[in-house]
Amino acid sequence: MSDWTPKRFWKSASAEAVDGGFAVHLDGRAVKTPAKAALVLPTRALAAAIAAEWDAQEGQVRPETMPATRAANSAIDKVRPQFSQVAEMLADYAGTDLLCYRAEEPQALILRQAAGWDPLLDWAAQRHGAPLIATAGVMHIPQAPASLAALRAAIFAQSPFQLAALHDLIAITGSAVLGLAVADGHLSPGEAFDLSRIDEHWQIEQWGEDTEAAAAEAVKRQAVEDAARFYALCG
Repeated sequence: MSDWTPKRFWKSASAEAVDGGFAVHLDGRAVKTPAKAALVLPTRALAAAIAAEWDAQEGQVRPETMPATRAANSAIDKVRPQFSQVAEMLADYAGTDLLCYRAEEPQALILRQAAGWDPLLDWAAQRHGAPLIATAGVMHIPQAPASLAALRAAIFAQSPFQLAALHDLIAITGSAVLGLAVADGHLSPGEAFDLSRIDEHWQIEQWGEDTEAAAAEAVKRQAVEDAARFYALCG
């Protein structure tokens, strides 16, 4: 296996208008995706953010420090060619949405979940016409087909770039409602992430924090922040 990693060879990165959108140029040469497709972006703001990531590289290129670049590559190489499959997978989260499955005890946790999650279910009903039923326990309960169809329509209405961001917002939080609420500007990414971690934070309060788990949570929190920023830059 090769240990080769690309090194910076360019002096400056810039966002440039091109046919169909905006591109990132390195010393005048257009950046391509890993699949060698043209990296054509929907907004100048997104192209500028990606150009800034390339400009920030020193020595070896570190993809882990380039979340917008990675998300754009994913949108073009992975999401666009299989848009329906990705959107359908995300729509399936609504049928088992985190916000609908509540603790059976203790009462303090039940109340905390209700305080955090009930307003979001109300929002889904009002904003998307998608009322969802909450239950105690983990046994699956079917949701109204009309509600699932409404949330599915909201997800399918996204562009490939937006869907790439929405994938992380939904998959990391475990909730179609939370992901759509961030995309809609109803919640900040930090608020959504904290709401998705009510159970975990309750356990930490009871038993203390595990260093390894805390590090993993920080990575997930940052990924939600990055996805929300990418989504906003697509508009």
